[in-house]
Amino acid sequence: QEYYANTGALKAAAENAVGGDRAATDSEGNKIKRKVGCSIVETFSAEVDPRELEDTLRMEYRTKLLNPKWAEAMASQGSGGAYEISQRMTAMVGWGGTVGFQEDWTYDQALAMYVEDKEMAERLRKNNPQAFSNVLRRFLEAAGRGMWDADAETIERLKEMYNDLDSQLEGQV
Repeated sequence: QEYYANTGALKAAAENAVGGDRAATDSEGNKIKRKVGCSIVETFSAEVDPRELEDTLRMEYRTKLLNPKWAEAMASQGSGGAYEISQRMTAMVGWGGTVGFQEDWTYDQALAMYVEDKEMAERLRKNNPQAFSNVLRRFLEAAGRGMWDADAETIERLKEMYNDLDSQLEGQV
């Protein structure tokens, strides 16, 4: 999951390098940001099927973080499962920060699954309040960094939930 710290940073560095002093410019003299491709090969057989990074991320989110069966299995594992969900949220923000993978549907669906589903949110909060706090914090970070276009009402609700949980964790409630 920490591939974003390695692969993502390497991709960002390569894009920065090709956008250096001799970068292409548009008609107004502004540098044109060049994208560098990144193919991922993950195979457990003789068949090799390279995928573009963005396609790999979409598949990863659909099969794990946004998959109801996976989410239920993680929530059923108690503290460790809540931690795993939390780490996947951190990775999603990490990929957004390093390679610019910022598709609202991923955050919207994660919000619906882990926060707006009151039963799931309560399970995560009870299983591992620090992990659930991290989930809330990652939504706020993504919105604050422009990775997710959430409406003001959603942001306020997330802030309130985060502050309430933080107070609870600090023993102030």
